[in-house]
Amino acid sequence: MKGEVLGDVGLHMAETDNVVTAIDDLETGTEIPWGGTAIELQEDVEFGHKVALEPIQPGDVVRKYGEPIGEAVETIAPGEWVHTHNCESARGRGDRADAEVI
Repeated sequence: MKGEVLGDVGLHMAETDNVVTAIDDLETGTEIPWGGTAIELQEDVEFGHKVALEPIQPGDVVRKYGEPIGEAVETIAPGEWVHTHNCESARGRGDRADAEVI
């Protein structure tokens, strides 16, 4: 398997990723070891969904698999669920094909 499992709860696919993928249904307060400390989940996160590992500002690129997968549309704190409510996908969108970030 590619990537690194963090604390038996999240899969970090590449060094440049700013999100980790939940490898189980995770409850609020679950800690994910990261950068010599721990990120605490701010809400429940279902299996397969993304969690921010670092602060992500509106307009920042969200990276997974070492690739940009979208752009934050609001401030995302470490430990927050990253999904369509706070991240706009740019994959497969012809209207964003020329966007600099993707």
